[in-house]
Amino acid sequence: MKEESRKYADVAFDIVRHAAEKIGSRLPGSDGEKKFAKYMGDKLREIGIEPVTEEFSVSPRSAIGGLPYAGWVGLILSALVYLALGISSVWFGMAFVGIACVIWLFSSCFLYRKWFDMLFKQEISQNTYGELLPEDGKYDYTIILSGHTDTCWTWRHSANAYKYRDKPILGILTTYGKVGFGAVCVFFIIGVSIAMAIINAGYYFGAGWAMLTLRSNSYYWFVVALHFIPAITAIGSCFIIMWNDPSDRTASRGAMDNATGCALSYAVTKYFKENPDKMPKNCRIIDFNCGSEEAGLRGSMAFAEEHKNDDMLKNAWNINIDSIADKDYFEVIIQDDWQMTRFDTDLEQMFKDTFNELGIESKTGGCIHNPVGGCDSTPMTRAGIKSVTFAAQNPVLTYYYHTFYDMPDRFEVETVGTGFDVLLGVIDKIAKFQEANGYNGPQKKVQK
Repeated sequence: MKEESRKYADVAFDIVRHAAEKIGSRLPGSDGEKKFAKYMGDKLREIGIEPVTEEFSVSPRSAIGGLPYAGWVGLILSALVYLALGISSVWFGMAFVGIACVIWLFSSCFLYRKWFDMLFKQEISQNTYGELLPEDGKYDYTIILSGHTDTCWTWRHSANAYKYRDKPILGILTTYGKVGFGAVCVFFIIGVSIAMAIINAGYYFGAGWAMLTLRSNSYYWFVVALHFIPAITAIGSCFIIMWNDPSDRTASRGAMDNATGCALSYAVTKYFKENPDKMPKNCRIIDFNCGSEEAGLRGSMAFAEEHKNDDMLKNAWNINIDSIADKDYFEVIIQDDWQMTRFDTDLEQMFKDTFNELGIESKTGGCIHNPVGGCDSTPMTRAGIKSVTFAAQNPVLTYYYHTFYDMPDRFEVETVGTGFDVLLGVIDKIAKFQEANGYNGPQKKVQK
């Protein structure tokens, strides 16, 4: 960290401590999330920027927050197998429930679609942002600095791996082992339900292949096995039920993920407010505190939808900041694999160049794909904004990721300060890019 950055790193770290220690868990749509959004709005007001709050509805349990429901489906189907072996028509209901569960998992939990939101309890969340304009009030482009205000439900298997914190490989193996076994069990019992429904439907309609199947030795022994298999799939389903602790009292306190993102967005905005001579020419800066990221990127989706027809997103760049804590893992996230969204290549290169200039060495090589879930760069990219996500986080599942162990005493103000330096370096490169392109840098096409 540069010495001149220390003041702003301390400001950012104070915000992180307040979020984690004073406010605590901030689940999507919760009072904690609202308190932190208000706190960040008050911080903007302190430096003379009037915050804007935009509310939107969210169904917290419709995406990853509802993953335990898949475990309940697996457990119930496992129990119903014994009834279905005597009453074959039960297989049809089981197959219907299984198919509905799979569609929900892939659309809501993997792809973050809103198709099933109306079936889950809704809450009110909010986006809070403030604009820093040039002294003359005129600008040609916008840099949006974003971080999400909410935190996640504690992932019980990850939290349980805390006992292996000195032997992380054991923690990884036990966590992935439980979750992987549970997922196999849930999908297996769903697959069995669908297969049995198809076979019995074929029999009812007089299909020859179905009659041959029902009379085969393989089917006989499979039915015998079905007297024992549900006991195994029930155990595995319980591991999925235990995925998220439903209590808000044990939810993540979110120091790393993602008080650091909101804090650094504010610190950079405060820096330019106090040093107007450093402000990029012809640039507007927006400090965007985004709600309900953990509920499926709902805040960034709402922001992109709300402003798709105004100048908020015109010639705009988004630096999404998500988890700056692990000093050995500075990286730019360039793609959400599950969301099938590639982020901006210009910003990617700017981050890589800045890492090199600051002498930052990373175990990830400074660049990763997001292998699961999604980050707020996806809705922004789809809205036509040049966006990437900046992180300093071990990408391997750890005991402090999405657990109540995510506290500020785990990492250092120096790491947050280095993140501040990186952001200033990238903003400087954006300014030079805009100047070279006549303050009208090329925009990506909106992704449908």
